[in-house]
Amino acid sequence: MIDFWLAAGLLLLVALSFLLIPVLRSRRAQREEDRTALNVALYQERVAELQTQQEEGVLDAAQMDAGRAEAARELLADTEGAEAPRVSRLGKPLPLLAAILVPVLGLGLYLHFGASDKVELTREFSQAPQSMEEMTQRLERAVAAQPDSAEGMYFLGRTYMAQDRPADAAKMFERTVSLAGRQPELLGQWAQAQYFADGKKWSDKVQALTDEALKADPKEVTSLGLLGIAAFESERYQDAIDYWNRLLAQLPPEDKSREALQGGITRATEKLVASGGKVAQAPTAKAAALLKVSVDLAADLKSKVQPGDSVFIFARAISGPPAPLAVKRMTVADLPVTVELGDADAMMPQLKLSNFPEVQLVARISRAGKPTAGEWIGRSQPLASSTTAPQTLTIDSPDK
Repeated sequence: MIDFWLAAGLLLLVALSFLLIPVLRSRRAQREEDRTALNVALYQERVAELQTQQEEGVLDAAQMDAGRAEAARELLADTEGAEAPRVSRLGKPLPLLAAILVPVLGLGLYLHFGASDKVELTREFSQAPQSMEEMTQRLERAVAAQPDSAEGMYFLGRTYMAQDRPADAAKMFERTVSLAGRQPELLGQWAQAQYFADGKKWSDKVQALTDEALKADPKEVTSLGLLGIAAFESERYQDAIDYWNRLLAQLPPEDKSREALQGGITRATEKLVASGGKVAQAPTAKAAALLKVSVDLAADLKSKVQPGDSVFIFARAISGPPAPLAVKRMTVADLPVTVELGDADAMMPQLKLSNFPEVQLVARISRAGKPTAGEWIGRSQPLASSTTAPQTLTIDSPDK
């Protein structure tokens, strides 16, 4: 902050110079005016002496005129080069008062409306914290300086959870939700913090938060993990297994928490069997659809297209929304080409190939790069989305 205040002080001096320089110039002009007045007084005194001497008969008329002319020349010589008197409409006190009030008012307005605290925080965050306590203090000051920042509150809540301060974290997540909206992941974090803040006691509030989160996003991981923990603590081992299996399906293979989660499922299974229960098998998931299609261009069209023209290869439902279920983008230069269209290529999670029994394969050439309109097209006959045999598609017709 030292360099900031030095720069501010330098700018303040520049501003004051515009106020003080005219005042200093006016003082110099005043001194010039005082000297001129003195010279005029001396001239008048000299003329009075000459008149007295003339009356006494010491000087005749010619000597009187010569003496007066000499006095006039001396007056002109003394006043030559002096500036004309300046008349200030503002007066002398006003610039001096302004010179005092400008820095005082400027400092007061900056302290009230300025952002020196944010400047300091920016400097602090540019350096790595030395401890978790230091990071927490920085985040607390950031939230105090920016009370409308949902991101700052969210990270402070996560930090409180890492420090085993769930009650503070719950309050911070609640404020985050009020600013950022009731997003599923935020509701899950709030529910988790509230559960631990209540001493691991399940409550209607926590239940409502997890229900709302999973209704908006059935794959919300924090809520799934929390519901599994609560079920395990209340000896509802089958529910714990189900929730944790759902969570396990969302984690990437390299996620380090998979091992701990699998261990929890194993312990829940052992306790369920020890209590005389039997683990219910999860329903078999529907096999993911995967269509393999080879696309080529009719021979008579090769001279009518350009290598850079876009080629969109997609599958759409026979009975369902017109939007493509899976799509790949190539160019004419890539033809002939073989691609695979599957659930992983879905445009939207709810529009997967495996969700529709019958589909049609389409290949479209679009010079403008638009998947919905082009110049040439090829279509297949309806086929089952579970088809495993390779398909062949030829672009041979005008796109109408």
